[in-house]
Amino acid sequence: MGQEKPDLDAVMRAVADGPKRDNSAYHEAMAQARRSFDEAEAAMGGPVRLKIKTKRKGNGDYVVKWVFKLDRS
Repeated sequence: MGQEKPDLDAVMRAVADGPKRDNSAYHEAMAQARRSFDEAEAAMGGPVRLKIKTKRKGNGDYVVKWVFKLDRS
């Protein structure tokens, strides 16, 4: 007892009015991925499979390695 519940309307309003996340880097990376698939399929002459390796560096950066292989199935 003695603890008041937060006003849910006020909480929702604060969340809605808060700063918006900038997803432009994500959208650019996805566009680059789609272009890479198109380029790999054009260069290899058919559908490709993708193998991904990721590694986190000591400074917090991520390294992503993509290996495209011709899909023979």
